[in-house]
Amino acid sequence: MGLLDGKAAVVTGGGTGIGRAVALGLAEAGAQVVVNDYGVSVDGREPSSAPAEAVVKEIETRGGQALASAESVATMAGGRAVIDAALKAFGGLHILVCCAGILRERMIFNMSEEEWDAVIAVHLKGHFTVMQPATRHMREHRAGRIITFTSAAGLEGSPGQPNYSAAKEGIVGLTRSTALAMAKYGVTVNCISPTAETRMTQRLPDERRGQAMAPPEAIAPVVTFLASDRAAHVTGQVIGVRGNEVTLYSHPAPLRQITSREPWTPEALAEIYDRTLGQDRLRRLDALRIPWPPGPA
Repeated sequence: MGLLDGKAAVVTGGGTGIGRAVALGLAEAGAQVVVNDYGVSVDGREPSSAPAEAVVKEIETRGGQALASAESVATMAGGRAVIDAALKAFGGLHILVCCAGILRERMIFNMSEEEWDAVIAVHLKGHFTVMQPATRHMREHRAGRIITFTSAAGLEGSPGQPNYSAAKEGIVGLTRSTALAMAKYGVTVNCISPTAETRMTQRLPDERRGQAMAPPEAIAPVVTFLASDRAAHVTGQVIGVRGNEVTLYSHPAPLRQITSREPWTPEALAEIYDRTLGQDRLRRLDALRIPWPPGPA
C-alpha cells in the first residue's frame, strides 16, 4: 500500500527539476498524476509538450498512471484546463502541487514592465489559476491537499530578482489566506521553500550556487508527506527543505512596540527609535556581504 493510493494529483511545472521529482515521488507513492508543464526555457520562451510527456513515460515505465498537460498556468483558461484534465481522466482531485516558474532577472531600476509581468504571471498568478478551480472542487468534497512553492528570495529578498521575490512572497500570503479559507472544509494548504540544484540555480554565480547544491529529489518526500492523510493536521506552514534538512519557518509576529501619551512627532521618534525599536536585520545583507549602514558617499 502506498501513502497516496487512490489519490489524484496535479503537479504544475512537473516536466523538469523539482516539479519532475515531485511528480515521480507522488506517483511512486500511488497517486495518479497530471504532469503539467508548458515546456518553456528558464526565461519562459519556446514552449514544448516534450518535458511533460517525458515524465509521464517515466511514471508509466515504473507502473504508475499519469497524463501530460502542456497548458500555460499563466492564464485562467490554462489553469482551469489543467484541473479539468485531472477531473476528466481520474474522476477527482485530491492533491495540487504548484512548481511552475520562470526567471527574468534584472535590478529593479533596469527591469521592464514585460519582465515584471511575465514572472508574476507564471509564479503568483500561476498559483491562483489552478488553486481557484481546485479549491472549488475540494470545498465541495471537503478534502484536499495543496502545496505551494516559495523560495529564499521570497522570504528574504534578492537584489537582482525583484519580480521573482515579489511573486514568491505573494505566494506565502496566498498560502496562508487559502489555508484560513479552506480550514473548515478539511483542506490543508502548505508552502515549501526549497533549496536544490535546478536549471534556475545554474544561472547563479558560483559562490551562490555552492549554497544551493542539493538534489531536487530531496524535496519530493516532504511534498508526498504533506499530500498524504498523515498530514491532515498540518496547514498554513512554510517549510524549508535542503537535502536532508527540513526547516519550519515562523509566522511574522511583532518584535517590539513603543507607545506615547502624545501623538508621535518625527523628531520624537528620531530621538528614541534606535534604542527602543531598532531593526530586525535583513539576513541577506550579511549573506551577500552588503555593508549596512552604508559608509560615507
